[in-house]
Parts: sequence; structure tokens; C-alpha cells
Amino acid sequence: MFTLTPETPDDWWEVEALYDLCFAPGRTALSSYRLRDEVAPVAELCLNARDREGYLAGAIRYWPVQVGGAAALLLGPVAVHPTHQGEGLGGLLINASLHRARDEGWSRVMLVGDAPYYARFGFEKLDGVNMPPPTNPDRVLGHALRPGAWDGITGDVTRAG
Repeated sequence: MFTLTPETPDDWWEVEALYDLCFAPGRTALSSYRLRDEVAPVAELCLNARDREGYLAGAIRYWPVQVGGAAALLLGPVAVHPTHQGEGLGGLLINASLHRARDEGWSRVMLVGDAPYYARFGFEKLDGVNMPPPTNPDRVLGHALRPGAWDGITGDVTRAG
């Protein structure tokens, strides 16, 4: 049993510690982090999952980006504490946040990740969408929250704002 709540400013460092635990030490050097520099996350979509004891078990964040001038969400990072991996928590965070994004009026979401894992949530390879290098183009995936939302959307992914 997990409780999902929006991330608050007081949660920031606890979430960052979870990301440090779950990802390689150089995670902030990835190109996706350049799209997040000096850009606020989309607060209503950033969720924490706490276990019965109140410990942070997982977290997900979203960031606004532009793809060829069109607004999109950049999903990530999403992380689950090692003691809770394999319990479906990552899927819970992804599904809940995608539903919230749709309800908030967003049309499209993208990420850089493993296609076999994210396909179960409706993500597909995005052709013609260019993340900053060095990013493997086969790992650039998108999900349409509204039918046809990715139709004709191509170009460079840039920071929002």
C-alpha cells in the first residue's frame, strides 16, 4: 500500500537523495538535465509515493519542454527505492501521473528510456524528434495523451520558456 501525494518544496532533498540512490553518480550530466536547468518542474504532476511507515518509496517528476515549437512534457526522472522495486510502484506512478497530465490539459509526453519497459504505458519511438546530444535516438519515446497529439511534431527538443 502506497500513498501518492504531490511533491512539496519540503520534499525536494529527500527526492533528490532517492534519485542519487537509484541512478548513476553522473545523472545530472545527462542531456535531459540541460532541458531542466533553471526551469521549474510541472508541480501538479510531480508525485511522491510513501509506504505505510511514511518513508519515500518512489517519485516522479515532469518538466515542460518544446518540440519544434510545440509544448510537451518531459517525464523523468522516475525512481523506486530498491526496497520497493518489483512491487509495481513505478507503473503506479507513471499511470497516475499520465492521467493527471491528461486531466490538466496536456497533449503529449516524451522521455528518454527503455522502449520495452515504457511501451506498456503507450510510449513509442519518436521519429524526427531530436534530444540534445549525446542521446540515443532509439530511446526517445513519446506518448499521445490525446489522439494524434504527436502527428506532425518534429524538431529539436528545447527548454520551455
